[in-house]
Amino acid sequence: MLLSELLDKAKIEYDGADCEVSCVICDSRKACDGTLFVCITGFASDGHAYAMRAYDLGCRAFVVEKDVDLPADAVVIKQENTRISLAKLSAAYYGFPAEKLKIVGITGTKGKTTTALMLASIANQNGISAGYIGSNGIDFAGNHFETGNTTPESIDLHSYFAKMADAGVEVVFVEVSSQALYLDRVFGIPFFATAFTNLAPDHIGGVEHPDFEHYKASKKKLFCSYTSTFSVYNAEDEASDYMLCGCRSLLCSFGIDKGDFHASDIQPFMENGVLGVSFIAHALSAKAKVMLPMPGRFSIANAMCAIAVAHRLDIPLDGCVKALENTFAEGRFEIVKTPLDAVFVIDYAHNGFSLTSALETLRSYSPNCLWCVVGSVGGRTKGRRAELGEAASQLADRVVLTADNPDFEDVTAICNEMRAAFVRDIPCEIIPDREEAIDYVIRNAEKGDIVLLAGKGHEQYQLVCGGKEPFSERRIIEKYAAEMSAELV
Repeated sequence: MLLSELLDKAKIEYDGADCEVSCVICDSRKACDGTLFVCITGFASDGHAYAMRAYDLGCRAFVVEKDVDLPADAVVIKQENTRISLAKLSAAYYGFPAEKLKIVGITGTKGKTTTALMLASIANQNGISAGYIGSNGIDFAGNHFETGNTTPESIDLHSYFAKMADAGVEVVFVEVSSQALYLDRVFGIPFFATAFTNLAPDHIGGVEHPDFEHYKASKKKLFCSYTSTFSVYNAEDEASDYMLCGCRSLLCSFGIDKGDFHASDIQPFMENGVLGVSFIAHALSAKAKVMLPMPGRFSIANAMCAIAVAHRLDIPLDGCVKALENTFAEGRFEIVKTPLDAVFVIDYAHNGFSLTSALETLRSYSPNCLWCVVGSVGGRTKGRRAELGEAASQLADRVVLTADNPDFEDVTAICNEMRAAFVRDIPCEIIPDREEAIDYVIRNAEKGDIVLLAGKGHEQYQLVCGGKEPFSERRIIEKYAAEMSAELV
C-alpha cells in the first residue's frame, strides 16, 4: 500500500514524498524495509528517541509529534498527537475491522474481566460468535493469545479485530482500562455498547494516573468522548452521574437492589466445594432464578450488568441464566478443587477495595478460619501496600504476606510495609517465596477453613527483576495439596 493511500484512508493530511508501506509499527525493534514507524511517548520510554534506530533497520516513513533528526531520505509526517494518529492508521491499515463487528466496551475499577467473560459465555452459548479482549488475554473461535496490557495498543487491537472478523466473530467484549482511555488506544472505535461497573481509587501514582480525578476523568471518556448506541450503568454507584453527564447513548441501569436489571431473594450456597450464590434476576418485565457458581454480591452485580448488555444483543433472559450457570472466570474467585478439606480460592484482588470485597464475601460463608495469602507489586502503586495490609488484618483470621510481582524491590521490605498497616493483632507470617507460602497454608489449613490467595488471579508468571518467571498458582496449589493428601493416607 502506498503511504499516501494509507494516510488518505486514515484522514491524515499529507502532500509530501510517497513510498510503499507494508506494516505500521510503534515499536522500533520491529522496524524493517516498508514499515511506517509511529513514534509515541510511553510511561518509560519515548519512541522519538528510537527513530534513528528504526531508520538503521530499514524504516523510511515516520509519524512524529516532536522534531527528530533523520537523514534527508526519511519521510516524516508531523502530527499533534501520534497516539491518535496510531489509532487512525491502525484502523485504516487493517481495513476498519471494528466496523464489521459489534464492539462492547466495559470499564470500571472492578468487574470488567468477570463481566466481559460472562458476556462472551452468554453470547457463545446462545449462538452468537463472540470474542473477548482483556486481562485474561484474547479469546475467539477457539484461539487464545496472551496480552501485555488489559487493553492492547491500538495497532494490536485492530489486528485482532481483523482476525476476529475473518473468523466470523459477530460481537467482541473488550475490557477498556483507564490507561487505554488516557492513552487513546481505543480512539475512533465505533462502540455498539458501553458499560460502567463501578469506581474506586486505583492505578494512582508512579507511572499510572497522577490522582483520582485524572483516573476518573479517563474512565468518563468512554461514555462522553466516543460514540456508542447503548450505555449500561450501575444504578448503585454514585459515580454513574459523573460518568454519564454528557453521554448521548440510550441508557439502561443495573444493580443488585435497584435498576432496570436487578436481583432479589439472594442466597449464598456451598455445594461440592463450590461457593456460589442464587438469586432471582429481574430483567425489565421478565424474571428467572439464577444459580451462579461464583460467590458474593459483586458477582451478582457483574451478572446483572452482563444480562443488561445481553438484552441489547437480543439474548433472552432464560438464555442468559442457562449460560451463567455454566460460566467460570479464570482467576476471579476461582475455586481450586483439591482432595483436602479446606477450600482454596484464587482471586485477582490486588488493592484495598477488591481485597475487602473478597474477604467480606468469604466471611459470609462462615469459615472456621479465613486465611489470606497476599502481597503487593514492586515498583509502582506503592499506596496499595497500606490498604492491602489494613484490609487483610481487618477481615482475615490469619495472614501470610508474600511476593506478588516484586520486580526489582525486596519482597520482605514490601511485606513489612504491609504489616505496618495492620489494624488488628492477628497471626501473620512473612514468607517471601510465594510457592513456599502456598505450601505453608496447605499444610496448616484445616477442615472448614477457607484460604484466599489474592493478587495473582489469572496471571501465569511472577515479575522478578524485569523478567517474567513462570508461575501458575493453580498448579502449585494442586501440587502441594496432592502431596499433603498422600502424606495423610
